[in-house]
Amino acid sequence: MAIDGRRLDERSMRAALALARRGLGSVWPNPAVGCVVVKEGRVVGRGWTQPGGRPHGETEALRRAGEAACGATAYVSLEPCCHWGRTPPCTDALIAAGVRRVVVTLEDPDPRVAGGGLRQLRAAGIVVETGLCAEEAAEINAGFFCRLRYGRPLVTLKLATSLDGRIATSAGHSQWITGPPARECAHVLRAAHDAIMVGTGTLLADDPQLTCRLPGLRDRSPVRVVIDRQLRISSAMKLVSGARKVASWVLTLPSADPARRQSLRDSGVTIIDVDPDPEGMIDIRAALAALGERGITRLLVEGGGRLAAAMARARLVDRLIWVHAPLLIGGDGIPAIAGLGLDALADAPSFERLSTQTVGADVLTVLRAREP
Repeated sequence: MAIDGRRLDERSMRAALALARRGLGSVWPNPAVGCVVVKEGRVVGRGWTQPGGRPHGETEALRRAGEAACGATAYVSLEPCCHWGRTPPCTDALIAAGVRRVVVTLEDPDPRVAGGGLRQLRAAGIVVETGLCAEEAAEINAGFFCRLRYGRPLVTLKLATSLDGRIATSAGHSQWITGPPARECAHVLRAAHDAIMVGTGTLLADDPQLTCRLPGLRDRSPVRVVIDRQLRISSAMKLVSGARKVASWVLTLPSADPARRQSLRDSGVTIIDVDPDPEGMIDIRAALAALGERGITRLLVEGGGRLAAAMARARLVDRLIWVHAPLLIGGDGIPAIAGLGLDALADAPSFERLSTQTVGADVLTVLRAREP
């Protein structure tokens, strides 16, 4: 049975979006782009941005399509680039391949592109259509867009708690609140982010590996980041001892002990100085800006409560992933988020629910921050 044009367009673009997601966490500072080349209703080429950001998705799809790309339609999850970098422009590749039509979700806000790619394709006589699956495409590359607009990565706060929002008992016992399926989801999340951040308290209490340990994804561990203004981190901790295998960055104050700095550097840790806020703590906005300067587009924050509160107070939590386990710990347990100092509900950070799903015995909810 023949598929009508609209259905074919939607099916092909959703395939391109699925391919784009494969690059999340491994292509920064570039966007994650997917491309599907279709001719006479048949897919002749597929591609997505490769690790490190190159080759681009369009180039990969055209390479696989070969001569079949001539006269075909290319479905691209973001406007093709039109500028020279380490690789030639994707617009040149599409034009040279002889594609007849290009369907794009939305414009790339990068000033080097910003509609220029679409204009170049149209000037070459290619039919260009935009807007298909635009909202979904914008969510996939929300981190890339956030870094362009605000100079910082998109921040996703991940919490795994009891029904009453506790991450541990009063004695500090926390393993394990959520079940194995939810913990596997946490590792998938890590693989889809450029970096993962914890505070000093979490690091000292748990000595976490902060890696992705799922079969097939062990090479997708994000950059490990810890905020440690006094460099209390020990050289025996996993983040330090494994720094030559998995990138480990420590954000600290310029006044931190020089000997400790050198010791950590000798272990392979990258030290990043961040100016203090008026209270002498690391300025959280400056910390995120420092990560943005280094190309990080998607940051996963896993703890602890004080870091989560600092992010929330500064209105820097863009996405919230909350896993609730079906148990109660009580008011004497350790809260997932420390005090926010709110007097009125109107001042509380608010979110809109994007999705909810059952993961084993637990419930995973994804939320997006409401615009102020």
